[in-house]
Amino acid sequence: MMPYSIYIVDDENTIREGVGMALEADYSVKAFATAESAMDAIKKNFPDLVLLDIGLPGMNGIEALGLIKDLSPDILVIMITAYEDIKNVISTMKLGAYDYVVKPLHMDALEVTIGNALESIRLRKEVQALHEKYLKENLPCFVGESDAIQDVMGFIGTVAKSPDTPILIIGETGTGKELLASAIHYRSPNFKGPFMTVNCAAIPKDLIESELFGYEKGAFSGAAPSGKNGLIEEAENGTLFLDEVGDLAMEAQAKLLRFLEMGEFYRVGGTKKLRIQTRVVSATNKDLHTMIEKGRFRKDLYYRLGVIEVQVPSLNERRDDILPIARHFLYEFSHKFDKTFTGISARAESALREYLWTGNVRELKNTIERGVLTGKGPELKLKDLGTGKPYGAEALKQVKSEAAFPPLPDTGIDFSSIQESLEKHYIKEALKLTGGNESKAAALLNINHHTFRYRRKKLLIQ
Repeated sequence: MMPYSIYIVDDENTIREGVGMALEADYSVKAFATAESAMDAIKKNFPDLVLLDIGLPGMNGIEALGLIKDLSPDILVIMITAYEDIKNVISTMKLGAYDYVVKPLHMDALEVTIGNALESIRLRKEVQALHEKYLKENLPCFVGESDAIQDVMGFIGTVAKSPDTPILIIGETGTGKELLASAIHYRSPNFKGPFMTVNCAAIPKDLIESELFGYEKGAFSGAAPSGKNGLIEEAENGTLFLDEVGDLAMEAQAKLLRFLEMGEFYRVGGTKKLRIQTRVVSATNKDLHTMIEKGRFRKDLYYRLGVIEVQVPSLNERRDDILPIARHFLYEFSHKFDKTFTGISARAESALREYLWTGNVRELKNTIERGVLTGKGPELKLKDLGTGKPYGAEALKQVKSEAAFPPLPDTGIDFSSIQESLEKHYIKEALKLTGGNESKAAALLNINHHTFRYRRKKLLIQ
């Protein structure tokens, strides 16, 4: 359990002693009769929470609250007032007070308020710990502790050491492929150079060549009089990230292949051969093998892009990471929208764990953002996730009716074993129906070819 320190600041001795005795069994408690003495102690050692009387002699509670927030905005302050003076209460809330309580104090209600405040602190500390662990030295990384993502990050740490070996990242939409590309860049010898991103699907096909390779003056109608450097040149001595590389036009594919093989290229409309050094990291959610079979992607380019191939697991393949990621976004958006969410309700957690995240981390992020924006807190509830009409379109899918499943026995079940058995069964059935054709089997299961191959290999299915 995380240790919490609470300072009580009240000029009434009975309140200091009574509240202190009630709390000292669970928390580290210090009591002060004046704001001045409390401020001296706070400057030396920040507490987690301050119970602060408004009507103090000398420096009053409103003045003290302002000083506390100047010292550390993270210190939560609960104001104590002898009567519901709305004007003063509003002033304290504007200054950043977490909540307020009215004298005479009722310990049951006070402990609930304190508990909510400390839960908010616990969430913040938990997320900060995740940041320290996973974003050490400001290097991009995934939040999560599942074996699947740890394997990927370990592999990334190894292959990133080369400054120019091309890497192809394959994964479903929303799995964080750009984050992985960024992690590769900052772990490589090129980390001091630029990290340039190109979304190949977002640039019109007749402009992609000029965007990648640049152009000389007068190369085409509308060209800048002085010409323009391409993104490959801008990424010199750094990393060029080609997102959605499967959408590259065939003409651009041919020029990209030449650059990867020879390290040289020509600007559009130019005759001067240019040579630069940069690493190319590409990513796709498309089945490039099928595209190659249909003549829509060059086989030789595929092998040059994928000297190193990284398969990113979907969020459904690392379900142990769902709640840590959800809490990460809860804290992020609670801070962004100036909300005081302290956690996620048990029913909402259960729904998040059971939901089929077809949009992966991006969908989870959007769900939490919407919930924090529209919810009232202090907990993120099931209705905040978007299941009710007041919250827009449905965010949770009822994949199966509860009546379709047998009841859960009192002794429990081996969930992981059942899940694995289901996967094995349907992968084998899909292969049987398609005569062993992996691409068609993947289509039957509504997953991409690379995910299918990854699951088949992991489950040792022949």
